[in-house]
Amino acid sequence: MSKKKYDYDLFVIGTGPGGEGAAMQCAKHGMSVAVAETYREIGGGCTHWGTIPSKALRYAITSTMTALKNPALREMGITTTPSLEQLKRGTQAIIGRQVTMRQSFYDRNNVPIYRGHARFVDEHSVSIDGDEPITAETLVIATGSRPYRPAGVDFDHARIFDSDTILDLDQKPISMCIYGAGVIGVEYASMFRNLGIKVNLINTRSKLLEFLDDEIIDAISYHLRDQGVIIRHNEMMESITGEDDGVVLQLKSGKRVKTDILLWANGRSGNTDDLGLQNLEVVANNRGQIQVDEHFQTVVPNIYAVGDVIGVPSLASAAYTQGRAAGMHILGQADGNLRLHDIPTGIYTSPEISSVGKTERELTEACVPYEVGQAQFKSLARAQITGQTVGMLKILFHRETLEILGVHCFGANASEIVHIGQAIMVQPGAQNTLTYFVETTFNYPTMAEAYRVAALNGINRLF
Repeated sequence: MSKKKYDYDLFVIGTGPGGEGAAMQCAKHGMSVAVAETYREIGGGCTHWGTIPSKALRYAITSTMTALKNPALREMGITTTPSLEQLKRGTQAIIGRQVTMRQSFYDRNNVPIYRGHARFVDEHSVSIDGDEPITAETLVIATGSRPYRPAGVDFDHARIFDSDTILDLDQKPISMCIYGAGVIGVEYASMFRNLGIKVNLINTRSKLLEFLDDEIIDAISYHLRDQGVIIRHNEMMESITGEDDGVVLQLKSGKRVKTDILLWANGRSGNTDDLGLQNLEVVANNRGQIQVDEHFQTVVPNIYAVGDVIGVPSLASAAYTQGRAAGMHILGQADGNLRLHDIPTGIYTSPEISSVGKTERELTEACVPYEVGQAQFKSLARAQITGQTVGMLKILFHRETLEILGVHCFGANASEIVHIGQAIMVQPGAQNTLTYFVETTFNYPTMAEAYRVAALNGINRLF
């Protein structure tokens, strides 16, 4: 019996959503698969430093502060100020459940996990912490990303944080400055303002979250300011100085901002600097990101890359789908792109933002004759019952064919609501039409009813 040429059919570096997606897709189709993980527990940055802990903390803050503002509790004389330590208490339990669940996936599918730092020896082999090389026919890089740390900023200072270390904050500051107003910066600005912290949000661009629909941008900007967040646009850092009693941010415009702490939220870097890429033809860019084709192959055909390490959209949801798509291509199912053009945004501000499809700006530039249907949450019975009346649903559709071109939502549960529109948008031909929402009966009272309200509003605009 001849010896197998490689130890495994597939070796995956990283156990975040991208790595897990690729490993499970291939393992379930009979390939021998193994993975490597540097951290002591599986799950990647998504589970331990990013999505799960930040969203768990957000939920704890919003639900607790909403409850404390309830008039019934006030009338009973219940007033308290929860500490950050109390609000974070449940987060580790949630992370633990995620790790246990994901470990079971690898165990059930007989995928061994190598603990340690993997580095490429050549295009078919990796070494874990310098040990004997492990060989594989195909490899997937799913090493994720970390906060970008520019030279000249002292991240060892007790008052200077990035989006990973901010989750270790124990004492609630009176004021904070957030440098960078992308998704992470805006989410944390909203979260910490809900705790009563004075927040300065420094944006290096002319408007917040420029990739969103303009009306949604206006709405989140208004509500952040209405909550008391100070937003400064078109600003660039000159220097950041940590002092005993605070942090001073010197801006190139001449402005100076001093707050108790500073959160750096301006960009991320792919985790490729210690991956042994010098032993391959794969070259990462200046942000540590790897270029791939539509099948997630690098310039070395048997090496793929998925997730944050390839750059935008840098979403946990997208990473998992990318991993599965790469796995399908490895299996010979080249058509398995898994609707990667159809990734919704989900931004967990208060209220949430979510969208899928085209914006009004894009449709106008493309000269597409579209119309708008809107539903204000304040008119929905369910929103009135829950008291979450801030927000709107907006459907963009073709004036002539009624094809749905984009769905944009701002308000409570927006990241859930958007998927109803997404499901109709992907229907073939004439099945993707506004008529579906006009003719469909929705449970009452629900937030989903916003689709019927918005559809009727849009139909009424036609002539």
